[in-house]
Amino acid sequence: MSSVFSSEAGDHSIRPASFCSSDTKPFRTSNYCKRECISVHVGQAGVQMSTACWQLYCMEHNIGPDGETVDASIDRSGCEAFFNETENNKFVPRAVLVDLEPTVIDEVRTGELKQLYHPEQMLTGHEDAA
Repeated sequence: MSSVFSSEAGDHSIRPASFCSSDTKPFRTSNYCKRECISVHVGQAGVQMSTACWQLYCMEHNIGPDGETVDASIDRSGCEAFFNETENNKFVPRAVLVDLEPTVIDEVRTGELKQLYHPEQMLTGHEDAA
């Protein structure tokens, strides 16, 4: 929420105005502003927490560990904040996993969510960097 207030003509009440990042004009709540959340998971703890986090996001949005929808009849409009939908109707997390030591990210690459992430989202350093 922004600290800027707006009022309409003939309406003397003051309400907080919201802003899109791409637009400087306030919009009413009936208008739609696309929001995207990018998660950055850094280090051993961050990458390990990302597994639990994305399992929960997938469960909440009915997305399987392979990025495919579990139930196609459910509205997917809420997924766009956390997931990017590919041309193949697969959902990929808006996330980057970073660790200097590749062991933990290798566990993600071979674990339950191995088909969920794009390989370019997982960045590692050299072996035994710690």
